[in-house]
Amino acid sequence: MNMITEEQKLAVESFRRFLDTELRPVVKQYRDQHIPKEKMREITQGIAEFGLPGASVPVEHGGMGLGYVMEAMLFEELCAVSCDVALCVMINKGTANFLAELPQKHLRDKYLPGILAGRLFGGACISEPDVGSNVADLKTSAREDGDHFIINGEKTWISNGHYADFLTVTARTGPNELTHFMVDRKEHGFESRNIDKIAMNGQSTAQVFFTDCRVPASCIVWERGAGLKNTMKMFEKARANVGMLSVGLMRAALEASIAYAKERKQFGKFIAAHQLIAAKIAEMATLTDAARLMCMRAFSMMDAGVRCDVQSSMSKWFATEMAVKVCRDAVQLHGGNGLTKEFDVERLAREAIVIPIPDGTTEIQKLMISRALTGISAFV
Repeated sequence: MNMITEEQKLAVESFRRFLDTELRPVVKQYRDQHIPKEKMREITQGIAEFGLPGASVPVEHGGMGLGYVMEAMLFEELCAVSCDVALCVMINKGTANFLAELPQKHLRDKYLPGILAGRLFGGACISEPDVGSNVADLKTSAREDGDHFIINGEKTWISNGHYADFLTVTARTGPNELTHFMVDRKEHGFESRNIDKIAMNGQSTAQVFFTDCRVPASCIVWERGAGLKNTMKMFEKARANVGMLSVGLMRAALEASIAYAKERKQFGKFIAAHQLIAAKIAEMATLTDAARLMCMRAFSMMDAGVRCDVQSSMSKWFATEMAVKVCRDAVQLHGGNGLTKEFDVERLAREAIVIPIPDGTTEIQKLMISRALTGISAFV
């Protein structure tokens, strides 16, 4: 990975100042509370001015053309301030990249400018109540009706689901055929309901319901039957980004722990001077750096145009699991104060528990890595 340039450093520092002055007060206000759509739109429009979600989108499509590594550097800054807002922006980032690559110009022109400006919210509708990692077993149906399709089904665990102005919906168009559709909330109609979780309730994770949703065939994404292939391609980028979410959590936990260890005194000295505390901080810092480097390797490969399914899965499972450890250690380091809501580490620990689940659990990542290395599937 190339060393950071002076221009990149200035861009990151400028974004960091914006986040400290503009976003941190909002995050504090909405701690463990759902951020209303209009407030989230105000936030995402401000963030869009610094290059998210369009840093890696080519200039010809309205993005900044800075590449995935630079985008990841900006994204880490956001993740370290708010995992809730970062997840919302991450989904819009994935949507922006997806739209930029579409052969359907009318869909790209309709939605991409709004996503890049932070005005619109998109999302990917894949998981269902009975279907998680086994995408090929999806039940949501799209029945052909003249030049339209009628979509029926229920999706769950959809990030941005309740915010979404439009969704990329994976539906069954035949016994062995999955197809993506671009479904507009106002034009085609769908209902959504937020899911209450252990943490990260500031953003939207929702159930989405399609009842006789009539969508024109012109809203098919890529081509009919390409749903499974394109879903797997989407996961490659998503998993490295989830890894960066975890890096942000780890960094926040580490920074909070360092500050606390330099202020808290026990037995006549700052706790940073106690060997077990010093060792814990060193371990937390090393794991954070290791996770960051694994994610950046995947992003570097994306910039080089090289597939990185294995590296992305490695970065996702390692970063998310290490975030659980690092954030748990931060609570331990804070002692009784780590259990109170006065300190952020208890929230970070709850958020860290959530992150190993989405975009394929740790167990699924390990199975995919092993299958790629041995050529033998252990899924069944």
